[in-house]
Amino acid sequence: MKHALLFPGQGAQFVGMGKALAASFAAARETFQEADESLSESLTALVFEGSDAELRQTRNAQPALMTLSIAIWRVLEREFSLDWNKVSPMLAGHSLGEYSALAAAEVLPFERCIRLLRLRGDAMQSAVAEGKGAMAALLGLSVEQAAKVAHDAAAETQQCCVVANDNAVGQVVVSGTRDAVDKAVLLAKQAGAKRSLLLEVSAPFHSPLMKPAEEVMRQALAQVDFRKARFPIVCNVTAEVEQNGEILRDLLVEQVCSSVKWRESLLNLASWEVDRFWEIGAGRALSGMVKRTVEGGQSNPVLTTQELEAAAKAMS
Repeated sequence: MKHALLFPGQGAQFVGMGKALAASFAAARETFQEADESLSESLTALVFEGSDAELRQTRNAQPALMTLSIAIWRVLEREFSLDWNKVSPMLAGHSLGEYSALAAAEVLPFERCIRLLRLRGDAMQSAVAEGKGAMAALLGLSVEQAAKVAHDAAAETQQCCVVANDNAVGQVVVSGTRDAVDKAVLLAKQAGAKRSLLLEVSAPFHSPLMKPAEEVMRQALAQVDFRKARFPIVCNVTAEVEQNGEILRDLLVEQVCSSVKWRESLLNLASWEVDRFWEIGAGRALSGMVKRTVEGGQSNPVLTTQELEAAAKAMS
């Protein structure tokens, strides 16, 4: 059986995530402590006891979600004696989740990823003035239909609107200026979308409006040593398998403004004969995307002790 590990992105976070995990497993506690030391602040207190509004901030949500994902990875390895070399999984991460995949595959050290995600979050947040950008989910349209809606909305408003995430069959997210995205929501309904809704995000991610953040990350990542990935990673920008460290660096830079090809990534994983997917982190959204996209694909979240036990047993 071939396994793929999926690492969630922003939006999956919730206050208290990982608290029970850290209470039960030393490897999880140590991971959160390492995050605190890397950021010189208590990310743990924010994640376990903070406010929804504070955790939802991009600069906090991104390192918090990666910390939880790596805590789970380490618990499976250290507490459940899972030998990742024997499992030989394929990895993929949704947007910031790609950093989790890189840390798991030892392309970058965990503490370096944490600091890079804090920088990334700050850069993305400051790239566009608050309230000027937006994102919306268009449900029930194909990616081709959603792309036409975005194109028409941009043309009518003379502002930016693009496909940001091709998440799953019938689930596409557009991103751009607030006026253009509002127009896209209206046009999507006319095009037959089952539902269109604005997302609670602080910036228009994965759009050309993120160009200032892309430049920040280009300079920062140029200073970092990228090693060859221990396991194959399917990347957001190309939906293709990659292990070369230098190429992974370039794709991380490009990812800031580019669309997340998640549906294509899942289909590519399936083409490699992956028949079991595991969502390593908060939420269940990625498991739902697998079920909507991969015919016969089995996907399970991994967070609770019971879920950890089931995953470890299946992958042993």
